[in-house]
Amino acid sequence: MTTPDAVPLSGPRFQTEPARLYREMRRDHGAVVPVLLDGDVPAWLVLGYRELHQVTGDPVLFSRDSDLWNQWENIPADWPLLPMIGRKQPSILYTVGERHRERAAMISNALEAVDPFELRGHAERFADELLDALCAEGEADLIAQYAMLLPVRVLARLYGFPDEDGPGLVTALNDMIDGRERALAGQAHLASSMGRLLADRRKEPADDVVSRMLADESGFGDEEIMQDLMVMMAAGHQPTADWIGNSLRLMLTDDRFAASLFGGRHSVAEAMNEVLWEDTPTQNVAGRWAARDTHLGGRRIKAGDLLLLGLQGANSDPQVRTDAAALTGGNNAHFSFGHGEHRCPFPAQEIAEVIARTGIEVVLDRLPDIDLAVPAESLTRRPSPWLRGLTTLPVRFTPVPAR
Repeated sequence: MTTPDAVPLSGPRFQTEPARLYREMRRDHGAVVPVLLDGDVPAWLVLGYRELHQVTGDPVLFSRDSDLWNQWENIPADWPLLPMIGRKQPSILYTVGERHRERAAMISNALEAVDPFELRGHAERFADELLDALCAEGEADLIAQYAMLLPVRVLARLYGFPDEDGPGLVTALNDMIDGRERALAGQAHLASSMGRLLADRRKEPADDVVSRMLADESGFGDEEIMQDLMVMMAAGHQPTADWIGNSLRLMLTDDRFAASLFGGRHSVAEAMNEVLWEDTPTQNVAGRWAARDTHLGGRRIKAGDLLLLGLQGANSDPQVRTDAAALTGGNNAHFSFGHGEHRCPFPAQEIAEVIARTGIEVVLDRLPDIDLAVPAESLTRRPSPWLRGLTTLPVRFTPVPAR
């Protein structure tokens, strides 16, 4: 499958200029791009909006069953992307057919029972606690001191974790998602933490997400539920943290959203939606596997080939974004939450949006004259082709007393 002009899915350009990189890939290769993962493992990156719709809408031809992959014999045991592209992993990510639908319903029901007023209350309380620790200083890094700490604290509370477990979960999740040398250790820490919580809730159920999943009568075992909880935590924390960071960056650097900095609530929602189109936290997702030989976007796809979902590339497909400079308004036909039966469950999207929006609004309420402390062009991104988030967001503001 390897083609001589395959593009390495790594390197600094994913940090510095991904939009231009995706445009060049589309220009040189079309809607389906041959790429190389760590260790020169071949895959296809689907950048076309129409093609991505086709792949995510046909779970039979383009399956989530990773056992189909024709590259397993070339994958070493310490491959850093194994936490993201697992084999025989008993989670919802790799379940297919009717069993997947039952599993998705179990997760949706557990999340749907979260009280929206309690959720916002948790988000406001944790956001206020985090800002209390920095508001008197007059300067802060809103990534390390705020955005990276908020979603996991709220999610941990919804799951039933004690608050003191939050910092360790943040570190483990970030290590796992970045797919580098600490990835497997991060995965192990998350698994052991989830295992302990699951055992506790088996003995003593409570009003939380974990207890509701354990009480479900679909017949899923503890190992399956634990894997799903890990997936939900990873998918719920880091992209939401990056949604907060990317939205605040947009508001602080783009004059079109300046009203947000003076209490304009409507502009917060607009900025958040603009980020999902233009600067989405989840850039690329692994993946789907071809169940048989087929064609896609003019490419011959062989049975067992891995297709990566290029969410940001599809969002910026010129066939659907004919005027890339225009604001997207209320249009939410982006791929940022996925599509098809493996998309992010709707209750999970709502929880992420409440956490992100609350996190942004609390910052704007508490630090009304906030401004960037460095030139906008000096802001840098984490070195990941999968998730797009800032390494730091240094700001300055008039010091205010803690509440």
